[in-house]
Amino acid sequence: MAHPPAPALDIRDGDFEVLSRWSRSSAMRAGLVQRARIILMAAEGTPNSRIAREVGVSVPTVLAWRGRYLERGMAGLEDEQRAGRPREIDRTKIIAATLTPPPASLGITHWSSRLLAKHLKTDFSTVAKTWREYGVKPWKSETFKFSTDPELEAKVVDVVGLYLAPPENAVVLCIDEKSQIQALDRTAPLLPMQIGVPEKRTHDYVRHGTTTLFAALDIATGNLTGLCKPAHTHKEFLSFLKHVARTYPGVELHLVMDNYATHKKAEVRAWLAENPRIHVHFTPTSGSWLNMVEIWFGIIERQAIHRGTFTSVTDLMRKIRQFITGWNKRSHPFTWTKSPEEILAKAKPKTTSNTRH
Repeated sequence: MAHPPAPALDIRDGDFEVLSRWSRSSAMRAGLVQRARIILMAAEGTPNSRIAREVGVSVPTVLAWRGRYLERGMAGLEDEQRAGRPREIDRTKIIAATLTPPPASLGITHWSSRLLAKHLKTDFSTVAKTWREYGVKPWKSETFKFSTDPELEAKVVDVVGLYLAPPENAVVLCIDEKSQIQALDRTAPLLPMQIGVPEKRTHDYVRHGTTTLFAALDIATGNLTGLCKPAHTHKEFLSFLKHVARTYPGVELHLVMDNYATHKKAEVRAWLAENPRIHVHFTPTSGSWLNMVEIWFGIIERQAIHRGTFTSVTDLMRKIRQFITGWNKRSHPFTWTKSPEEILAKAKPKTTSNTRH
Protein backbone atom coordinates (compact mmCIF):
# COMPACT_ATOMS: atom_id res chain seq x y z
CA MET A 1 0.00 0.00 0.00
CA ALA A 2 1.43 3.42 -0.97
CA HIS A 3 2.30 5.85 1.80
CA PRO A 4 0.47 9.18 1.77
CA PRO A 5 2.72 12.09 0.70
CA ALA A 6 4.41 13.98 3.55
CA PRO A 7 3.08 17.46 4.28
CA ALA A 8 5.05 20.44 3.02
CA LEU A 9 7.82 21.44 5.42
CA ASP A 10 7.49 24.83 7.09
CA ILE A 11 10.66 26.92 6.69
CA ARG A 12 11.51 29.26 9.57
CA ASP A 13 11.69 32.99 9.06
CA GLY A 14 14.90 34.10 7.35
CA ASP A 15 16.01 30.55 6.46
CA PHE A 16 14.72 30.52 2.87
CA GLU A 17 17.30 33.02 1.61
CA VAL A 18 20.14 31.19 3.36
CA LEU A 19 19.03 27.79 2.05
CA SER A 20 18.68 29.16 -1.47
CA ARG A 21 22.21 30.57 -1.31
CA TRP A 22 23.57 27.27 -0.01
CA SER A 23 21.86 25.27 -2.74
CA ARG A 24 23.47 27.38 -5.48
CA SER A 25 26.92 27.63 -3.93
CA SER A 26 29.93 26.03 -5.62
CA ALA A 27 32.25 26.78 -2.68
CA MET A 28 30.37 25.18 0.20
CA ARG A 29 30.71 21.58 1.29
CA ALA A 30 28.73 19.24 -0.93
CA GLY A 31 26.85 17.87 2.08
CA LEU A 32 25.43 21.27 3.05
CA VAL A 33 24.38 21.98 -0.55
CA GLN A 34 22.61 18.62 -0.68
CA ARG A 35 20.79 19.22 2.62
CA ALA A 36 19.68 22.67 1.52
CA ARG A 37 18.14 21.18 -1.63
CA ILE A 38 16.33 18.54 0.45
CA ILE A 39 14.77 21.15 2.76
CA LEU A 40 13.78 23.46 -0.12
CA MET A 41 12.11 20.63 -2.07
CA ALA A 42 10.38 19.44 1.10
CA ALA A 43 9.07 22.97 1.60
CA GLU A 44 7.50 22.81 -1.87
CA GLY A 45 5.64 19.62 -0.90
CA THR A 46 7.74 17.35 -3.13
CA PRO A 47 7.28 13.66 -2.14
CA ASN A 48 10.17 12.20 -0.17
CA SER A 49 10.79 9.46 -2.76
CA ARG A 50 11.17 12.03 -5.51
CA ILE A 51 13.48 14.19 -3.36
CA ALA A 52 15.63 11.13 -2.67
CA ARG A 53 15.77 10.26 -6.35
CA GLU A 54 16.65 13.76 -7.59
CA VAL A 55 19.15 14.59 -4.85
CA GLY A 56 20.76 11.14 -4.97
CA VAL A 57 20.15 9.89 -1.42
CA SER A 58 17.94 7.36 0.30
CA VAL A 59 14.42 8.10 1.61
CA PRO A 60 15.57 7.56 5.25
CA THR A 61 18.23 10.22 4.66
CA VAL A 62 15.55 12.68 3.45
CA LEU A 63 13.42 11.90 6.51
CA ALA A 64 16.42 12.32 8.80
CA TRP A 65 17.29 15.81 7.52
CA ARG A 66 13.65 16.89 7.58
CA GLY A 67 13.47 15.81 11.19
CA ARG A 68 16.76 17.55 12.09
CA TYR A 69 15.52 20.79 10.55
CA LEU A 70 12.17 20.57 12.36
CA GLU A 71 13.95 20.12 15.67
CA ARG A 72 16.84 22.61 15.43
CA GLY A 73 16.41 24.66 12.28
CA MET A 74 19.58 25.59 10.39
CA ALA A 75 21.78 24.31 13.23
CA GLY A 76 20.35 20.84 12.64
CA LEU A 77 21.86 20.76 9.15
CA GLU A 78 25.44 21.09 10.44
CA ASP A 79 27.64 18.02 10.89
CA GLU A 80 27.75 16.55 14.36
CA GLN A 81 31.08 15.64 15.96
CA ARG A 82 31.64 11.90 15.84
CA ALA A 83 33.91 9.51 17.67
CA GLY A 84 37.11 8.46 15.92
CA ARG A 85 39.24 10.76 13.82
CA PRO A 86 39.03 14.40 15.01
CA ARG A 87 36.97 16.60 12.75
CA GLU A 88 38.78 19.22 10.74
CA ILE A 89 38.46 22.75 12.03
CA ASP A 90 38.36 26.04 10.19
CA ARG A 91 41.80 26.60 8.70
CA THR A 92 41.76 30.27 9.61
CA LYS A 93 41.68 29.15 13.25
CA ILE A 94 44.78 27.03 12.63
CA ILE A 95 46.62 29.99 11.12
CA ALA A 96 45.49 32.34 13.90
CA ALA A 97 46.71 29.88 16.53
CA THR A 98 49.99 29.37 14.68
CA LEU A 99 50.69 33.11 14.65
CA THR A 100 49.96 33.35 18.37
CA PRO A 101 52.82 32.46 20.77
CA PRO A 102 52.27 29.11 22.53
CA PRO A 103 51.12 29.24 26.18
CA ALA A 104 53.99 29.73 28.62
CA SER A 105 52.96 26.55 30.42
CA LEU A 106 54.12 24.48 27.42
CA GLY A 107 57.67 25.84 27.66
CA ILE A 108 58.15 25.99 23.88
CA THR A 109 59.12 28.85 21.58
CA HIS A 110 57.03 27.81 18.56
CA TRP A 111 54.43 25.29 17.51
CA SER A 112 55.02 21.92 15.91
CA SER A 113 52.20 20.41 13.86
CA ARG A 114 51.54 17.73 16.47
CA LEU A 115 51.57 20.07 19.46
CA LEU A 116 49.23 22.52 17.73
CA ALA A 117 46.94 19.70 16.60
CA LYS A 118 46.68 18.46 20.17
CA HIS A 119 46.02 22.00 21.37
CA LEU A 120 43.23 22.50 18.80
CA LYS A 121 41.92 18.92 19.10
CA THR A 122 42.38 18.12 15.43
CA ASP A 123 44.64 15.96 13.30
CA PHE A 124 48.28 16.98 12.83
CA SER A 125 48.09 16.27 9.08
CA THR A 126 45.39 18.95 8.82
CA VAL A 127 47.71 21.42 10.53
CA ALA A 128 50.64 20.48 8.29
CA LYS A 129 48.52 20.75 5.14
CA THR A 130 47.22 24.17 6.21
CA TRP A 131 50.75 25.39 6.85
CA ARG A 132 51.82 24.28 3.37
CA GLU A 133 48.84 25.99 1.71
CA TYR A 134 49.39 29.28 3.54
CA GLY A 135 53.20 29.17 3.37
CA VAL A 136 53.57 29.27 7.17
CA LYS A 137 56.82 27.77 8.56
CA PRO A 138 56.96 28.05 12.37
CA TRP A 139 60.23 26.09 12.51
CA LYS A 140 62.03 28.66 10.35
CA SER A 141 63.57 31.85 11.73
CA GLU A 142 65.62 34.62 10.13
CA THR A 143 67.60 37.56 11.49
CA PHE A 144 67.52 41.23 10.58
CA LYS A 145 69.42 44.36 11.51
CA PHE A 146 68.68 48.02 10.92
CA SER A 147 71.51 50.46 10.37
CA THR A 148 71.97 53.12 13.06
CA ASP A 149 74.28 55.21 10.90
CA PRO A 150 73.16 58.89 11.10
CA GLU A 151 74.39 59.30 7.50
CA LEU A 152 72.47 56.27 6.25
CA GLU A 153 70.57 58.03 3.47
CA ALA A 154 73.56 60.00 2.20
CA LYS A 155 75.80 56.92 2.06
CA VAL A 156 73.19 54.76 0.35
CA VAL A 157 72.57 57.44 -2.28
CA ASP A 158 76.33 57.90 -2.75
CA VAL A 159 77.24 54.21 -3.14
CA VAL A 160 74.22 53.19 -5.20
CA GLY A 161 74.71 56.27 -7.36
CA LEU A 162 78.18 54.96 -8.23
CA TYR A 163 76.69 51.62 -9.23
CA LEU A 164 73.84 53.00 -11.32
CA ALA A 165 75.72 55.93 -12.92
CA PRO A 166 79.50 55.61 -12.51
CA PRO A 167 81.59 58.69 -13.36
CA GLU A 168 82.94 58.86 -16.90
CA ASN A 169 86.56 57.82 -17.45
CA ALA A 170 86.73 56.40 -13.92
CA VAL A 171 86.87 52.92 -12.43
CA VAL A 172 84.60 51.85 -9.55
CA LEU A 173 86.11 49.15 -7.33
CA CYS A 174 84.43 47.36 -4.44
CA ILE A 175 87.09 46.51 -1.85
CA ASP A 176 87.04 44.28 1.22
CA GLU A 177 88.89 41.43 2.88
CA LYS A 178 87.78 37.85 3.51
CA SER A 179 89.64 37.05 6.70
CA GLN A 180 90.48 33.80 8.49
CA ILE A 181 90.08 31.50 5.47
CA GLN A 182 91.04 28.11 6.86
CA ALA A 183 93.34 25.64 5.14
CA LEU A 184 91.44 22.47 6.00
CA ASP A 185 92.60 19.03 4.96
CA ARG A 186 90.49 15.89 5.45
CA THR A 187 91.78 12.89 7.41
CA ALA A 188 91.14 10.60 4.43
CA PRO A 189 91.01 11.10 0.66
CA LEU A 190 87.72 12.26 -0.84
CA LEU A 191 85.46 9.65 -2.40
CA PRO A 192 84.54 11.08 -5.84
CA MET A 193 80.98 11.55 -7.05
CA GLN A 194 79.45 8.65 -8.95
CA ILE A 195 76.13 8.15 -10.71
CA GLY A 196 73.51 8.25 -7.98
CA VAL A 197 76.15 8.79 -5.26
CA PRO A 198 77.31 12.26 -4.10
CA GLU A 199 80.90 13.13 -3.29
CA LYS A 200 81.82 12.00 0.22
CA ARG A 201 84.34 13.29 2.73
CA THR A 202 85.26 12.62 6.33
CA HIS A 203 83.54 14.80 8.90
CA ASP A 204 86.83 15.48 10.73
CA TYR A 205 89.73 17.51 9.38
CA VAL A 206 93.24 18.82 9.99
CA ARG A 207 93.59 22.60 10.27
CA HIS A 208 96.85 23.91 8.80
CA GLY A 209 96.34 27.65 9.37
CA THR A 210 94.56 30.64 7.84
CA THR A 211 95.03 33.40 5.31
CA THR A 212 93.22 36.65 4.50
CA LEU A 213 92.14 37.47 0.96
CA PHE A 214 92.07 41.17 0.02
CA ALA A 215 89.93 41.72 -3.07
CA ALA A 216 88.91 44.58 -5.37
CA LEU A 217 86.01 43.95 -7.76
CA ASP A 218 85.70 46.08 -10.90
CA ILE A 219 81.92 46.41 -11.25
CA ALA A 220 82.11 47.37 -14.92
CA THR A 221 83.94 44.22 -16.00
CA GLY A 222 83.69 41.82 -13.05
CA ASN A 223 87.50 41.47 -12.98
CA LEU A 224 88.98 40.72 -9.58
CA THR A 225 92.27 41.98 -8.18
CA GLY A 226 93.30 39.95 -5.15
CA LEU A 227 96.16 39.35 -2.74
CA CYS A 228 96.50 36.84 0.09
CA LYS A 229 98.10 38.10 3.30
CA PRO A 230 98.91 36.40 6.62
CA ALA A 231 96.94 39.02 8.62
CA HIS A 232 94.45 41.82 8.06
CA THR A 233 95.87 44.84 9.88
CA HIS A 234 96.08 48.32 8.39
CA LYS A 235 99.59 47.51 7.10
CA GLU A 236 98.32 44.68 4.90
CA PHE A 237 95.36 46.78 3.79
CA LEU A 238 97.59 49.70 2.84
CA SER A 239 99.87 47.35 0.93
CA PHE A 240 96.84 46.10 -1.00
CA LEU A 241 95.67 49.65 -1.79
CA LYS A 242 99.09 50.38 -3.27
CA HIS A 243 98.82 47.19 -5.34
CA VAL A 244 95.41 48.31 -6.63
CA ALA A 245 96.81 51.74 -7.52
CA ARG A 246 99.58 50.08 -9.56
CA THR A 247 97.05 47.79 -11.26
CA TYR A 248 95.00 50.82 -12.43
CA PRO A 249 97.64 53.51 -13.20
CA GLY A 250 96.71 57.00 -14.31
CA VAL A 251 92.95 56.57 -13.92
CA GLU A 252 90.50 58.02 -11.43
CA LEU A 253 89.48 55.36 -8.89
CA HIS A 254 86.36 55.25 -6.73
CA LEU A 255 86.69 52.72 -3.93
CA VAL A 256 83.65 51.35 -2.09
CA MET A 257 84.51 49.88 1.32
CA ASP A 258 82.97 49.29 4.74
CA ASN A 259 83.73 50.95 8.08
CA TYR A 260 86.27 48.40 9.35
CA ALA A 261 88.79 50.15 11.62
CA THR A 262 91.81 49.30 9.45
CA HIS A 263 90.19 51.15 6.54
CA LYS A 264 90.28 54.42 8.51
CA LYS A 265 93.71 54.23 10.15
CA ALA A 266 95.76 57.44 10.09
CA GLU A 267 98.38 55.85 7.83
CA VAL A 268 95.68 54.83 5.34
CA ARG A 269 94.08 58.28 5.38
CA ALA A 270 97.47 59.93 4.90
CA TRP A 271 98.28 57.78 1.87
CA LEU A 272 94.86 58.48 0.33
CA ALA A 273 95.45 62.22 0.82
CA GLU A 274 98.69 61.88 -1.14
CA ASN A 275 96.77 60.20 -3.98
CA PRO A 276 93.89 62.54 -4.88
CA ARG A 277 92.89 60.44 -7.91
CA ILE A 278 91.58 57.84 -5.45
CA HIS A 279 88.18 58.57 -3.85
CA VAL A 280 86.73 56.51 -1.00
CA HIS A 281 83.01 55.87 -0.50
CA PHE A 282 82.01 54.17 2.77
CA THR A 283 78.97 51.95 3.09
CA PRO A 284 76.66 52.68 6.06
CA THR A 285 77.26 51.07 9.44
CA SER A 286 75.75 47.55 9.36
CA GLY A 287 75.39 47.97 5.61
CA SER A 288 78.40 46.12 4.22
CA TRP A 289 75.94 44.14 2.04
CA LEU A 290 75.94 47.23 -0.19
CA ASN A 291 79.51 46.30 -1.16
CA MET A 292 79.27 44.14 -4.29
CA VAL A 293 82.55 42.33 -3.59
CA GLU A 294 80.56 40.45 -0.92
CA ILE A 295 78.71 38.79 -3.81
CA TRP A 296 82.02 37.60 -5.24
CA PHE A 297 83.15 36.34 -1.81
CA GLY A 298 80.03 34.18 -1.76
CA ILE A 299 80.94 32.78 -5.19
CA ILE A 300 84.50 31.80 -4.26
CA GLU A 301 83.27 30.31 -0.98
CA ARG A 302 80.77 28.06 -2.77
CA GLN A 303 82.89 27.16 -5.77
CA ALA A 304 86.41 26.81 -4.38
CA ILE A 305 86.72 27.01 -0.58
CA HIS A 306 83.81 25.24 1.13
CA ARG A 307 84.44 21.86 -0.54
CA GLY A 308 88.14 22.36 -1.07
CA THR A 309 90.93 20.39 0.61
CA PHE A 310 94.19 22.18 1.36
CA THR A 311 97.39 20.54 2.57
CA SER A 312 98.88 23.85 3.76
CA VAL A 313 98.30 27.59 3.79
CA THR A 314 100.56 27.80 0.73
CA ASP A 315 98.33 25.30 -1.05
CA LEU A 316 95.24 27.32 -0.05
CA MET A 317 96.75 30.56 -1.37
CA ARG A 318 97.79 28.85 -4.63
CA LYS A 319 94.27 27.53 -5.24
CA ILE A 320 92.72 30.94 -4.45
CA ARG A 321 95.03 32.50 -7.07
CA GLN A 322 94.02 29.78 -9.53
CA PHE A 323 90.37 30.57 -8.96
CA ILE A 324 90.94 34.31 -9.45
CA THR A 325 92.81 33.65 -12.72
CA GLY A 326 90.02 31.41 -13.97
CA TRP A 327 87.38 33.89 -12.82
CA ASN A 328 88.97 36.80 -14.70
CA LYS A 329 88.87 34.74 -17.92
CA ARG A 330 85.11 34.25 -17.60
CA SER A 331 84.18 37.36 -15.59
CA HIS A 332 81.06 39.39 -16.23
CA PRO A 333 79.80 42.79 -15.05
CA PHE A 334 77.98 42.97 -11.74
CA THR A 335 74.78 44.92 -12.37
CA TRP A 336 73.02 46.71 -9.50
CA THR A 337 69.23 46.99 -9.92
CA LYS A 338 67.76 48.54 -6.75
CA SER A 339 67.36 52.31 -6.49
CA PRO A 340 68.31 54.21 -3.29
CA GLU A 341 64.62 54.81 -2.58
CA GLU A 342 63.81 51.09 -2.72
CA ILE A 343 66.72 50.27 -0.42
CA LEU A 344 65.93 52.96 2.14
CA ALA A 345 62.31 51.83 2.30
CA LYS A 346 63.56 48.52 3.72
CA ALA A 347 66.72 49.66 5.51
CA LYS A 348 64.99 51.99 7.96
CA PRO A 349 63.54 50.59 11.21
CA LYS A 350 59.85 49.78 11.07
CA THR A 351 57.52 51.47 13.53
CA THR A 352 55.89 49.10 16.01
CA SER A 353 53.73 49.33 19.09
CA ASN A 354 55.63 46.45 20.72
CA THR A 355 58.00 48.02 23.27
CA ARG A 356 59.48 44.78 24.60
CA HIS A 357 63.26 44.36 24.21
